[in-house]
Amino acid sequence: MPFIDHIILPLLIGSIVFFNGWLIGLLGRREKGIRRAALAGWILAAPVVVLILYGFSGSRVLPQVPPSLWGGLLLTMVLTIVGITASFPIGVALALGRRSELPVIKWFSTLFIETVRGVPLITILFMSKQIVPFFSSALNNLDLTIRMMIGLTLFSAAYLAENVRGGLQVIPHGQIEAARALGLNPVLTTTFIVLPQALRAVIPAIVGQFIALFKDTSLVAVVGLFELVGIVDIVVSGQAIYRPYQREAYIFVAIIYFVISYAMSDVSRRLEESGAGSVRRLK
Repeated sequence: MPFIDHIILPLLIGSIVFFNGWLIGLLGRREKGIRRAALAGWILAAPVVVLILYGFSGSRVLPQVPPSLWGGLLLTMVLTIVGITASFPIGVALALGRRSELPVIKWFSTLFIETVRGVPLITILFMSKQIVPFFSSALNNLDLTIRMMIGLTLFSAAYLAENVRGGLQVIPHGQIEAARALGLNPVLTTTFIVLPQALRAVIPAIVGQFIALFKDTSLVAVVGLFELVGIVDIVVSGQAIYRPYQREAYIFVAIIYFVISYAMSDVSRRLEESGAGSVRRLK
């Protein structure tokens, strides 16, 4: 294959990273210390990864690259991770706001959820690109990739809010009354009694929304960003040497989407089997 020389180094690096991740995961099942260290490493690595992605001004080794020039699988994963991380707390807040006794908060949450859920995602992406900059000159200077992150986050948050609200409706009202009888205020009751049980009940729905968000990132190609599918389309259609391999390229993209989606589903299944996703029953 003519492009085999171009992918040997990425495949080698990817294989090493995959093997190390598999080894850490295998050892983490036996040793809790390794599991905690791996989790801490992921958390501490987040700001380092952001700095490496954005680069440094004037540096030759890591030159500054604006987010609008990101592409491929990198852009897909960045949009997915940012969307999941930001939309989850917003969705929980909207779900709680829709059940609030304060009319203003309840009406705002309901209006936001129903409006966003009634509009296709592609419309929101176009609005993020074309309409939002008219509201403020500062937003006009905002990078297109950042605007797409905001659009995906708000769209996913509206659907997550409905998933979480479904979990909140499952909780018996008697538990809330019992918490009040014990002297817990509404904030503590929601934080430690209601919300943990509600989230456990809807783990499959939440993970399903995360998977949908991951697949929906391919729509950013219509606004000028080229994630995994978009960049593959450009490569196989724009260069004659790669045109005979269009089928293989898209099959490879499909495999990537399947592997990542299956991994997220497997995490959901493991959470439920471990007891984190369901209330333990006495036998």
